[in-house]
Amino acid sequence: MSNHDDDKDPVKRADEFLQVFKKGAEFTQDLLKENERLRFRIVKLEETLKEGGLAATAESTDTLELRKKVEVLEREKAEILGRIKLVEEENQSFANRYVEIEEENNMLANLYIASYQLHSTLDFKEVLQIILEIVINLIGAEEFGVLLLDEKTNRLEPVASEGIETAELPSVMVGQGVIGEAVKSGENYFIASLEGYQRDVEQPIVCIPLKIKEHVIGVIAIYKLLEQKNEFTNVDYELFTLLAGHAATAIFSSRMYSDSERKLSSIQGFIDLLTK
Repeated sequence: MSNHDDDKDPVKRADEFLQVFKKGAEFTQDLLKENERLRFRIVKLEETLKEGGLAATAESTDTLELRKKVEVLEREKAEILGRIKLVEEENQSFANRYVEIEEENNMLANLYIASYQLHSTLDFKEVLQIILEIVINLIGAEEFGVLLLDEKTNRLEPVASEGIETAELPSVMVGQGVIGEAVKSGENYFIASLEGYQRDVEQPIVCIPLKIKEHVIGVIAIYKLLEQKNEFTNVDYELFTLLAGHAATAIFSSRMYSDSERKLSSIQGFIDLLTK
């Protein structure tokens, strides 16, 4: 089980990453300048060493002094080479981190767009369809379902799916099995290993509780990833938590709106009946 911090707003996180990019660009320029300076120093040292060797051959009386000078220069050269290696390692480490942050930033930008789409409608069916598209495109899932909690029966009932018939999905009591336990605990569930996994509607590879603060209203159960995606990354784990909050809010709002619309329609019909 895994529970990640979802307090940070995606826009704030994107701003933070932008600041990291700017600092990173400055740091990279400094590293390149230092690298160039050290390499120039080595060339000069090698020229000095060659000149020292020629002088030692021509003037044997100064050989001992020149040898000492050569040793000092060799040590300085070794030290500079060591510093260059360290700078290059730091540069590579920074480059790797830069790529990771860029991927996270792209994912957050996609999530921002997706969350905007989620909250752009109060139609329950449209919200479910948007959730399906987000799970396919952002998470890379091929077979999954959305189950919502019926508070009267305390059971999770399937309402939408992709790659699998909705009717095939189970009706699950809260606390029952992998799905029910994930909803009860409110924590994301991830299978230990994907190797050898065979689809079992009762045993998904991922369960993402849909939560509004600590109140769980449903779950996204994933059974199969797209072929090109064979593992989850750190970005995925954070994305699951962020998605869960946005999806839960959109579902809750659309259901409330649908219920109020039905009630208003019933009341209006009753008024019309009385006034005829």
